[in-house]
Amino acid sequence: MTQTAATIADQKSTDAADVPAYGAAGEPVLPELRTTWWETGMKARADARLLTVLTQLPRLVATAMAISWRADRRRTVIVAAATIAAGVMSAFGLLATQRVLIELFAAGPTPQRITAALPALGWLAAVTALRASMGIINGYAQNGLTPRVNREIERHLFETTTAVRLDAFDQDEFADDMERASRGTDSAIALVQGAFNFLAGLAGLIAVTIAVIVIHPLLLPALLVATTPNAWAAIKAGHQRYQTYVAGSARRRRLWVLQQQMAERRSATELRSYTLRGFLLNLYDRVMGAETAIQLKLARQVTTTTTIGAVIGGLATTAVYVLLGLLLFTGNIPLSAAATCVIAVQAAQRSLSTVTIHIDRIYLEGQHFGDYTGFMHRAQAHMPPDKGAIDPGPLSELAISHVSMSYPDRDTPAVDNVSLTLKAGQTIAFVGENGSGKTTLAAIIAGLRQPGTGTVSWNGHPVSDLDTARWQARIAVVTQDFHRWPFSAATNVAIGDSTATADLPRIYAAARRAAAHDMILDLPFGYDTLLDRTFKDGQELSGGQWQRVTAARGFMREADLLIMDEPSSALDPKAEHALFQAIRDRQGSLTTILITHRLANVRHADVIYVLDRGKLLQSGNHDQLMAAAGAYRTLFTLQAQGYATAKEAA
Repeated sequence: MTQTAATIADQKSTDAADVPAYGAAGEPVLPELRTTWWETGMKARADARLLTVLTQLPRLVATAMAISWRADRRRTVIVAAATIAAGVMSAFGLLATQRVLIELFAAGPTPQRITAALPALGWLAAVTALRASMGIINGYAQNGLTPRVNREIERHLFETTTAVRLDAFDQDEFADDMERASRGTDSAIALVQGAFNFLAGLAGLIAVTIAVIVIHPLLLPALLVATTPNAWAAIKAGHQRYQTYVAGSARRRRLWVLQQQMAERRSATELRSYTLRGFLLNLYDRVMGAETAIQLKLARQVTTTTTIGAVIGGLATTAVYVLLGLLLFTGNIPLSAAATCVIAVQAAQRSLSTVTIHIDRIYLEGQHFGDYTGFMHRAQAHMPPDKGAIDPGPLSELAISHVSMSYPDRDTPAVDNVSLTLKAGQTIAFVGENGSGKTTLAAIIAGLRQPGTGTVSWNGHPVSDLDTARWQARIAVVTQDFHRWPFSAATNVAIGDSTATADLPRIYAAARRAAAHDMILDLPFGYDTLLDRTFKDGQELSGGQWQRVTAARGFMREADLLIMDEPSSALDPKAEHALFQAIRDRQGSLTTILITHRLANVRHADVIYVLDRGKLLQSGNHDQLMAAAGAYRTLFTLQAQGYATAKEAA
């Protein structure tokens, strides 16, 4: 059941009221140490009773088998067959053991008894050897199954995370949901292994039970009494571990972030220049202190649970041995049966220990894998709309009609009822103060974000009706918040058009247009230089150098529509001039949307759109906007005065 925005807001305010703003020592409580509104549903699921664990077990085992079957059918069959065969061998082993004991405890000379026991001993040796061989086969098949399961599950996760809409990453709950899902990929392997090991233990336990019933029916209740307490303790302890795990998603993510900031090259310079060492270590101590306290509490709970199980199990086992003594004393069972029962109890305890350990593991990993499958299901709500089938064709006209969009954590729209039209070959500029909606509007045009209201049309067709792959192939975007990919310089340029990663002439041409070619050639290995200092022979680029590489990505595609968001903020004057000359060269044939605060660079634009707080204030070319009193003339004049003052001072 989904929650409305009002319900969520009410829940947020309720939770906030329940949590003190300051701790006992007077220090503010970090947000990541509080129970947030979206965690309450997760915690409710974690608080399910042990009966729920047992009822979920068949489903979890079936899920594991389905994963294994998809990953590698042949190895799945081998593991299943070896597991069943090992259980059958256990039953035969116990029956052979009883036969040996019957012959050894029979009346008559010792040599005669030993001779009579030899056939049973032969069977016992053969069964033991076969069971050992089944174990070897099982282990070999499982070792080959593990990497295939990992590939199957992890690939599916990445197929989803790379397909969801960009706005999914704006939501904190989505990030935490994804963090738990990434843990679930490892759990898939553990779930499959745990399920097979559980089935192996279960087969052994069933085999022992059958053998005990054959030997003497009265021994079955004794077997159950001796083995049940430890089973309960193992399941209960696993449940406690999962409850603690669920409550700690935000803390784990915060710890991971802090660890990255204190150990990565990217943050090393600013960490030292602002003397942030003490600040970050203090944050780490506070978050880790809370995590440590929770883990210590968990350790006490688990130790108490397992101790209670061990004590009760020890008392029950002692009672079983006393019962055997009484049965022997009263002549209700023969000595051979009593001796076999002792062996059976020990074998059953080993098998049940395997079963309970893996029930614990299956439940724990099953819950984590449930986080994975739950995320995969919930992620469908963040998928782009269904693809259309219309070929967009070369851009002739792009129309934006009454488009609005709001971010989930803001009260005011980022883009508010904006309408405009772009023609092929035009150079368009979006200008305005920080937060005016320029980048968001460009992202809507590029299809990276979906408008809440309004439509975007390409050549008269709503973009929802277009073939998405063909449409996006006609658009290139250079973002101001670009990513520094840890690849070679050539690959960093080529990913602007992933279909041409080996086309060196195109890579060189794109780099030249972005004034990056000579800079790349000066690197130690030229275009083969790895742009990441964390690897051997890797190099780190300056901000301006990275901006040239990023601009080159945009030129790789030779797109109908090129969107460049603050492409020159870190460039030197010479590189900036070369970049904007390349942008001007597109004018008249290809369309460019340019977002920049350096208004001197947009004077050549065919149309300049001025935005403020998401609204479109003005539009026109440079001369028209300068002639009109308004925001553009104010901003341009302020910048021009800055240059004039500098000139006069010189």
